[in-house]
Amino acid sequence: METSFIKTIKSSIKQWYIPLIVGILLIILGIYTLTTPLASYLTLATIFSMYFLFSGLMEIIFAINNKNEVEGWGWYLAGGILNALFGCILLGNPAISMATLPLVLGFYSLFKSFQLLSVSMDMKNYGIKKWGWITTFSVLGILFSFVLIWNPIFAGLTLVYWTGFAIISAGLASIVLSFQLKRLKTVANNVSDDWKNRFEDLKNEYYRSIKDN
Repeated sequence: METSFIKTIKSSIKQWYIPLIVGILLIILGIYTLTTPLASYLTLATIFSMYFLFSGLMEIIFAINNKNEVEGWGWYLAGGILNALFGCILLGNPAISMATLPLVLGFYSLFKSFQLLSVSMDMKNYGIKKWGWITTFSVLGILFSFVLIWNPIFAGLTLVYWTGFAIISAGLASIVLSFQLKRLKTVANNVSDDWKNRFEDLKNEYYRSIKDN
């Protein structure tokens, strides 16, 4: 019997590069937003719509590949489907994208930042190093996201800059998380089979003692 966190970490280690890819994409989008503030809003909306579609497909693949290992994998699948559908809808309706993009990006960054913040707290509880960096970037993402949500009609280029900062913060947190998962994978691979067997024996004995009491 293992906790949901342990199962999720084991599954994530197998595909540690997924948060890395997502993080790199987020940073690229954030930098593009900051360096091209005068680009048409239609172009910006189209780019983000394509990101929603791509990230949704990745989440769907992740959920299907790990349905036997991750508790609540259906939520990952549902989230991926919603992301993909949302991306398709925005691509097909650019006018809607321009009208709602600030709120969409604000809520997306907020959700992503809270998700990463939750992961960082779990990492802290399990003694995993560098959880503080993920927490820092997640909190920054949350702050920037609230600015987007509560002030969607900022004048001038201010909105574009807040959007870029929020996305980059979420991307940095995802990248730090991916390297920590990679480190866990390396450590796990270096553990001898003998120690793995001893750990399994201790774990089984622990759960038997709980049942007996």
